Amino acid sequence: MTTHNGLAGDKMFRHKALLFHRKVLMNRASPLLAACLAISMAVTGRPALAAEAPFEPALMRLAEVLGSLHFLRNLCGEKGDQWRVEMEKLLESENPDPDRRARFIASFNRGYRSFSGTYTQCTPSATKAIARYMKEGETLSRDIASRYGN
Repeated sequence: MTTHNGLAGDKMFRHKALLFHRKVLMNRASPLLAACLAISMAVTGRPALAAEAPFEPALMRLAEVLGSLHFLRNLCGEKGDQWRVEMEKLLESENPDPDRRARFIASFNRGYRSFSGTYTQCTPSATKAIARYMKEGETLSRDIASRYGN
């Protein structure tokens, strides 16, 4: 496993039987990415917030969801570091102190590792998990932006 900026690395896996599911799920990525961007824009320019901020648990969960998606989507044929890049954008927009940054990275890595120990190939169960995590990520992003954004 390789690492980049402390975030868990990924191995490229391909599973031809689920290409259709991959294309369907890839099309759902845009709303989540837009929501992540909205969060980044909502908090850009503000100083780093205290760890006990009311949205902190939701941000940490979002980091975990991004880690899970990074592993699962690559497992099921997505190529690239899209979800790691989204995590890096979140870190950049939050500009956390070193302890809080470590918590974000630990959450991302926990999400990544929670599935890397379970799945070695893309399965119908993995594609269902992707769909659930995409929906959860969209919901978290939308809720954080609407409750705590400018």
